[in-house]
Amino acid sequence: MAACIRLGCTGLAVFNQAVKPLRICQAFNQHAAGLRAPSNRNILRQIQPHYRLLHTRTAPNNHVKYTVRRACGLALGVTLTGYVVYRAKNIQPTVLADEGNTPRPPPVPRRRIINETDKTGLKLTLYQYESCPFCCKVRAMLDYYGLSYDIVEVDTLKRTQLKWSAYRKVPLLVLEGVGVDGYTQLGDSSMSLSVLETYFQDMTQPIEKIVSYYPIIEEKTKKGKKVFDFPNKYFVMFGEKDVKTCNMDGLKQERKWRRWNDEVLMHVITPNLYRTISEASSAVRHFAEVGGWKENLDTKQYWLIMNVGPYAMYILGKMLKSKYKLKQEVRLSLYDECDKWMQAVGKKEQFLGGDRPNLADLSVYGTLSCMEGCPVFEDLMANTGIGNWYGRMRKAVKNHDGARLLTSNGTRR
Repeated sequence: MAACIRLGCTGLAVFNQAVKPLRICQAFNQHAAGLRAPSNRNILRQIQPHYRLLHTRTAPNNHVKYTVRRACGLALGVTLTGYVVYRAKNIQPTVLADEGNTPRPPPVPRRRIINETDKTGLKLTLYQYESCPFCCKVRAMLDYYGLSYDIVEVDTLKRTQLKWSAYRKVPLLVLEGVGVDGYTQLGDSSMSLSVLETYFQDMTQPIEKIVSYYPIIEEKTKKGKKVFDFPNKYFVMFGEKDVKTCNMDGLKQERKWRRWNDEVLMHVITPNLYRTISEASSAVRHFAEVGGWKENLDTKQYWLIMNVGPYAMYILGKMLKSKYKLKQEVRLSLYDECDKWMQAVGKKEQFLGGDRPNLADLSVYGTLSCMEGCPVFEDLMANTGIGNWYGRMRKAVKNHDGARLLTSNGTRR
């Protein structure tokens, strides 16, 4: 109930802002657009304290209209509470799904990715949201290694495509023809990357054996809620390979930055995508286009997402901003984290993995790629030094450079 009241108040602010101050916000956004150049980054820092002025206004003279507006804003916030919190808790999976009671229907892929260079013998189906950063991370891995896979776009509201599974979150990567039921589900994005990378070290070993290397730990919170985690999800297993030949320092750095990607970078994405109502609307329209929402959703669902979605995601962004104590101007938090990443990569190396990407490179690239086509992506490229690295990563992923590392005899070069 407390969450409903807090979010209701936020909804009130959203509704009030959406009326008369809209022109002010638009004027500020136009002014901020001119501050994207690296030389003007300090100016953006200077105006940060004044940005909150856009979020205050006096009550209109007409008290009846003001009362109605407050009531509508409160109703909007309370209505969106369930949706926003529910979506926030279901973005990133944390448990390998057990089979549901409903038989799994034949998947109906939205599209098929076919690469003739794929010699792994894997048949993969990815259940996803097109714009989900965790899903983008898995796709980056699959594309880099030139794997063929089917994509099933999940209904963002009802998730009917996952009703057969007891685990109804995305991304869900299914290994077809593996396991006693004819398929095996990988329900965590980081664990999915580790499983595939371990398999690529020696493709002669059964992949179901590799999955067993990633046990599930079940715990209970103070409130009695069950929590599941994969303690090994950032580890690549080498099996019979002599570990002494591995670059242990490089592996530690890879694990460190993969964890940073999931626990730090991910948390600044949503507040930046939906920083303002106008940016939230722009992002929702872009995601609707690339995700094929108009074709995959019925008319009512599509209308709800397009008209209510920007407000819901704007509220969610504000909640995450407060939860993770981001800066008042959230762009600066994003810039700072990307600067940290580039310091780790270094000026002399092309990637964190050296002359070729490692799993940390693929994770960060996948996470940032979800913002392409949105205003925040243009700001990021203009105000940080991450552009060259990102361009190299995009080229490596699009050209399936990782496929060249896999030999036909089932071992990795």
